[in-house]
Amino acid sequence: MIRPRANHPRRTRTQALQPPTDVERRSKERREGAAALDPTNPNARLYLATSYMSQWIPGAESPENLAFASMAKEEFLKVLEKDPANTTALASLASIAYNQAGSLAPDKKAEKLDEAAGWYKKLIEADPKNKEAYYSLGVIVWAKWYPALMTARAELRMKPEDPGPIKDKKVKEELKAKYSAMVDDGIANLQKALDIDKEYDDAMAYMNLLIRERADLLDNADDYKKQIEIADAWVQKNLDTKKAKAARTPATGGIVQDAK
Repeated sequence: MIRPRANHPRRTRTQALQPPTDVERRSKERREGAAALDPTNPNARLYLATSYMSQWIPGAESPENLAFASMAKEEFLKVLEKDPANTTALASLASIAYNQAGSLAPDKKAEKLDEAAGWYKKLIEADPKNKEAYYSLGVIVWAKWYPALMTARAELRMKPEDPGPIKDKKVKEELKAKYSAMVDDGIANLQKALDIDKEYDDAMAYMNLLIRERADLLDNADDYKKQIEIADAWVQKNLDTKKAKAARTPATGGIVQDAK
């Protein structure tokens, strides 16, 4: 889904529960020293922030691991004080917030997802052609909308595979009021990502999901069926695109005999 960008390999969850090694401590001291010697150098500050982020394991709750996330966020914010349009800092702050949301209770999770969305919107302001930012906004909408839809279906004793639309008018209207505009916005952002990259298969996958699930809010079976057909077309386009990309990727690892 949304993957944090880092220039260093991440520590494993087991490593996150262990104290830092001497090598890690010395490396950390050197990086912090570089930033302290020249606090106006955004590259030194950015390197320090990225180093902290690469050592953070989303979901691990050890004090040391939580400190890495906190320090990374603090340093990225310092980068933005000097360079408000720094795309690496903006994307990293968005990624931290999104990944932190995964282990939170529903109300706190929604707040973190909103925080992540805010950073992605700032990233788009700085880089209007950033397809990952538009895509991520679509994913965040799905992460907020899908659990609500599944809860409503479960309460109405509808299985996930049962066709829609939702027949209980009151439940459907409540979902429409809270999520309809949000889902439309998510689809619009996914389309913007696809306008930038017509072969963005991840965006196609979420187009399928949002269109398919939005169909549950329609008023009749015919309209529902038409939207499912559109969603199915996105599934097929996703598969065709992946196949075309694979066909363009040269085979590696085999023995090639020279033509004579």
